[in-house]
Amino acid sequence: MPRTNLTDARIAALKPRKTAYDIRDAKLGGFGVRVLPSGRKRFFVHCQHRRERVWKILGDANRLNVREARTRAADTLAAIRRGEPALPRPDETLFEAVAETVFERYRRRWKPGTLEANRGYLKNQLLPGFSGRPIADIDRREVRNWFAALHATPVAADRSMPILSVIMKEAQAMGFRPEGSNPCRGIRRYRRKGRERFLSEEETRRLARRLSACRERYPRQVAVIRLLLLTGCRKGEILALRRSDYREGRLFLRDSKTGPRTVWLSEPARRILDSLEPRGRWMFPASCRDRPLSGAWLDLFWRRLRAEAGLDDVRLHDLRHTHASIALRQGETVLAIGRLLGHADPETTLKYTHSTDDDALEAAEIVGAILGT
Repeated sequence: MPRTNLTDARIAALKPRKTAYDIRDAKLGGFGVRVLPSGRKRFFVHCQHRRERVWKILGDANRLNVREARTRAADTLAAIRRGEPALPRPDETLFEAVAETVFERYRRRWKPGTLEANRGYLKNQLLPGFSGRPIADIDRREVRNWFAALHATPVAADRSMPILSVIMKEAQAMGFRPEGSNPCRGIRRYRRKGRERFLSEEETRRLARRLSACRERYPRQVAVIRLLLLTGCRKGEILALRRSDYREGRLFLRDSKTGPRTVWLSEPARRILDSLEPRGRWMFPASCRDRPLSGAWLDLFWRRLRAEAGLDDVRLHDLRHTHASIALRQGETVLAIGRLLGHADPETTLKYTHSTDDDALEAAEIVGAILGT
């Protein structure tokens, strides 16, 4: 890392690059200035104390001159050596401020449901653990202790950790933490018993009989459930279908969880879609206003249906697992099943190289022959 005798003139001459970079002061060890891609410059101290790396932002170079920053750095370094707890300065950025900035940046990257869920984890798991803490001071030990304290709610802990990691990664990019200092790295998640549930052949036929019994009274609900079984699609993908998404015997999903994708349909699935009465642009329109049916509407029907079929522990998402399970038992390749389900995981799709559209269509027809009635 380059060192130079920092002066106001030299700092003013520093130009931004594509990534942040640091210039260390030759006069005072541990003191330096970070130049961000945005052009902003921040004074910092960076040192080792009791085998722990300490990083603190001292202030913005537009508000502090070098002499004031160097004095502040010397005081901070002396306090660190004495082991005194450092109080956050008024201009030191706190965890909650960075988190809010990150959520604003990710508003367009995360889907609305993901954004809402992540805000819940921020409010209930992350802020109680880190609110009021300078983002630069949060270390691996603190994160490990926070994670251990959530042992009673392992699902919430496991889902909060990636959000914390994103916040820390962005804090590095914004110059509030040193590069490579993400304290979430390497912390092992909780082991939880898998929730996958696959319907047996007998259970599938039992469900099919109950669907047939309900078809006349609840035609739209039954159509959605059958499509979930026959396509392996997610609930939201079927409910949000537009009539224009169904053409050429396929579904062209414009915004699935993994982005736009094509769903290859078996003949029974095409029969269901062809039988639906046109009612506006949605395949399953709500009874009022121009919008699709809600997930809550389907969940209510599903709870009653599964109780009548003796399948109380089966979730709607388990129909997707069942679709894949049947295809696998019929000898379909993992890649063909990955294409059917729209998987993005490279371990289940990208490492296989010999799949074509015909493979996916053939697999869809096989599942349709098993499940279609």
